Amino acid sequence: MRLALDEASLAEATGDVPVGAVVIGPDGAVVAARHNEREATNDPTAHAEVLAIRDAARALGDRYLGGCTLVVTLEPCIMCAGAILAAHVPTVVFGAWDEQAGAAGSLYDLLRDRRLNHRVEVFAGVDAEAASARLLRFFEARRHPPVE
Repeated sequence: MRLALDEASLAEATGDVPVGAVVIGPDGAVVAARHNEREATNDPTAHAEVLAIRDAARALGDRYLGGCTLVVTLEPCIMCAGAILAAHVPTVVFGAWDEQAGAAGSLYDLLRDRRLNHRVEVFAGVDAEAASARLLRFFEARRHPPVE
């Protein structure tokens, strides 16, 4: 989670929501680490999870990420949950809950939906305080920018 939190910090430099994601391979090595780049690239799909999954698939030479773990600072949204399911990621670890758009247990629970052909083991709330604090600071600064 620490590496994902470090990635999240990089997103803030471009005005992106500070979310970071890391894919850990079956051997425990980091396969990919990314952060949100929606603002930086003008790409609405440039969420940390999607970018990390793309990089991991390229690095491993396989569109299925069996045996991998995705660690992300914020609960995945519907789009990211879809990417996780499409890549057959077996395990997701996340920090902060997303009550407005979460799809791993808060608003929706797509990752464990028994109607789908793939289900994910989810570990929620890992280092949630650090992940939540970073997001709260980011959004607070946007609501109340410093006066110069």
